[in-house]
Amino acid sequence: MNTLAFFGIVLVAQCVAILAQHLVPTIGPLFDARPLLYPVLLAYGALALPFGGMLALAFCSGLLWDALTAQFLVQRAAGGGPPQLVVENSLGWSILLYALLGALIHGLRPLFLRGRWDIHCLASGFCTVAILLTEYLLMTFRRGGLVFPSTLWPRIFLPGFFAMLAAPPVYFLFNYLANLLDYRVRNEAPS
Repeated sequence: MNTLAFFGIVLVAQCVAILAQHLVPTIGPLFDARPLLYPVLLAYGALALPFGGMLALAFCSGLLWDALTAQFLVQRAAGGGPPQLVVENSLGWSILLYALLGALIHGLRPLFLRGRWDIHCLASGFCTVAILLTEYLLMTFRRGGLVFPSTLWPRIFLPGFFAMLAAPPVYFLFNYLANLLDYRVRNEAPS
């Protein structure tokens, strides 16, 4: 029961973070980068939850993110036919990406269970950069060419850096909540 309650708290926090993400302003006019909190929670869930809980978190997070960021374009058909509705960011690809990242990060869980909180910081930065880079690559591939402007890299790596900065407070907050629910995130130290 404690695992289910803790999973519920992480899932609700993840959904709130994804919904609130659209209200977060960019980091100044120079970089036009946006800090992301939901990859930090995804990385925490991948490390603190059992494998099934991580997969459920990845499914819910990916479905919600895709539903909120799907872009619909109207294109004229060749030969003067009726316009067609095209979905640029298709639903479901984030679920696969989040599940893959979660599985990779879940492999580091034994270190995390021994109290290595720095694993969460590095995993959060990696997860953020991987999500943003994959999102960009899929979008440009669908548009017909890969272009890497110089303004792209700050938009990808700065959110990863801010995710690593946000990871320690998130880690300590959720470990505190886990202790309140009597959910064991860490193994006891050997005697």
